[in-house]
Amino acid sequence: MTSLKVHNSYSRQKEEFKSITPGHVGMYVCGPTVSGESHLGHARPFITFDVIYRYLIYLGYKVRYVRNITDAGHFEEEGREAEDKISKKAVIEKLEPMELVQKYTNLFHWAMHQFNNLEPSIEPTATGHIVEQIEMIKKIMADGYAYEVNGSVYFDVKKYAEKYPYGKLSGRVIDDLLETTRDLENQEEKKNKQDFALWKSAPAEHIMRWESPWGEGFPGWHIECSAMSTKYLGDEFDIHGGGMDLMFPHHESEIAQSNICNHKLPARYWLHNNMITINGKKMGKSYGNQIMLSQLFSGKHPLLQQAYSPMTIRFFILQTHYRSTLDFSNEALIAAEKGLKRLMEAYQELKKMEYDPSKERDEKLESLFYASGAELDDFMNDDFSTAKVLANLFSLVNHINSFKSGTLEKTTLSADCFAYVKSRFKIYIEDILGLKDENESEHSRLNGLMNLLIDIRKEAKSKKDYATSDKIRNQLQQLGILLKDEKDGRMSYQLE
Repeated sequence: MTSLKVHNSYSRQKEEFKSITPGHVGMYVCGPTVSGESHLGHARPFITFDVIYRYLIYLGYKVRYVRNITDAGHFEEEGREAEDKISKKAVIEKLEPMELVQKYTNLFHWAMHQFNNLEPSIEPTATGHIVEQIEMIKKIMADGYAYEVNGSVYFDVKKYAEKYPYGKLSGRVIDDLLETTRDLENQEEKKNKQDFALWKSAPAEHIMRWESPWGEGFPGWHIECSAMSTKYLGDEFDIHGGGMDLMFPHHESEIAQSNICNHKLPARYWLHNNMITINGKKMGKSYGNQIMLSQLFSGKHPLLQQAYSPMTIRFFILQTHYRSTLDFSNEALIAAEKGLKRLMEAYQELKKMEYDPSKERDEKLESLFYASGAELDDFMNDDFSTAKVLANLFSLVNHINSFKSGTLEKTTLSADCFAYVKSRFKIYIEDILGLKDENESEHSRLNGLMNLLIDIRKEAKSKKDYATSDKIRNQLQQLGILLKDEKDGRMSYQLE
């Protein structure tokens, strides 16, 4: 097996992955801001890093996956520190701020469950780590890289850039930042326009506030992730992930804060997924094209022709390499729906196939199955290329369907080859790509419901309650489900 290589955004190169502690991986991924429902754009990073998490486990690593919840406000743009999205939304929805946070945290967890994402190892919240953030700010101030003004604390970017390469991750140049930074609230407090808030003094209307050495206030967005990643993964950890939109200012600021506080860069590898566009346009509120995840699943949005299942969305996202732009359209989603159906039907057919000693072995086809199965690891080891994995699986689907259709009915594969292919499909479709057969789970639920009704009908018949027994049978028949009483006393059903 080739070694795992990842594209490191910090070096802009593909590098061989070597964990800091052999056999262990620490991974931090920026989680949601729970001031509202997650949308289509949020699906990509969480599905992407779920697959990366799954693959690292497959490789044998013990992974500590930390994904935070931002519940202490999150500014629409750097500089508008007085606008706390959570407090603002809580007033609109007439909820307590933490009631609103819980509502949208629950909704986020529901969506992640629909996508079949594994739960992270630790899911810390920003409000649960105020003490750690204050302590980190104290250290940065003690080293002379932050200053306090009117109860707010700012990071001195210009001073940091004199010694360290601020902007290396995002490619921003410090002099350009001086010229392009917009005039935003409280800019007059800062030494330089590009400085960012570590702590903000809370104005009277600000609901969420905490005591600090600088007065009542609340933390800046960037310091939250630095404090939580340090606490649970240490001063230096293996992977920091998120969307490309977080590279600046969020991740750039995280690097600066952690570097000063912990005297080293926080993460060895920085991985970023690209954005989702909709019909070629950037997704955003101003464009009126933001699609919430619940709208995707229900089809209730002007841009949607139909509802799309969570597995269709997951499959659609994995068809493209995570660092490439992904364009959403109804045509692309409908094609993904058909592709997923074809893959899962072939997988179900493969499960039934067995070696038939009466048929001639096709050794040439066996070699192809073994080679294609082995390539799957190579593709994932090349910066998690799920697109190539799916392409290979579909090349095998064509051969599986040839067995099914009778084109290859006179030949067979060895028992070992069948076992190998079944294992590769199971590992990749279920364990690594995290896809599941939605039809199979629907059938399982129907089966459970029917068995319950059959048991109730049996009990009614045993008590000679023929009215209830006949009512169950007749009403099911009206729904197109035929109940049959077998000769041995069992009951079965079939869909008409």
